[in-house]
Amino acid sequence: MFRPKVPTNPTPTGLVVTPTAEPTAIVRQTTPSAPVAQSSPGPAVQLTPTTALALVGGGAAVVLVVGAVLVSMLLAVAISGASVAVCAVVLRSLLASGRTHR
Repeated sequence: MFRPKVPTNPTPTGLVVTPTAEPTAIVRQTTPSAPVAQSSPGPAVQLTPTTALALVGGGAAVVLVVGAVLVSMLLAVAISGASVAVCAVVLRSLLASGRTHR
């Protein structure tokens, strides 16, 4: 039903035309160039045992803090949800008992 239209490449003629470029003049510098700084092959930051330990301790502290915040938020939602449920049950029983005593 729907067929994609695939473009076909034209057949090569065998003639290759290269663009002609005009020769440019070569200009030599008379002033010496500035020396280029060599980069060291080693890593930019070297981890010593103390920095590795500090990174592990910092990561553990972040995990503990985030976990404590999430648990406290979960408990707050659970407690408020439970208190809303208790209030709903109490109101329902009060309304039901008011209807039956008339």
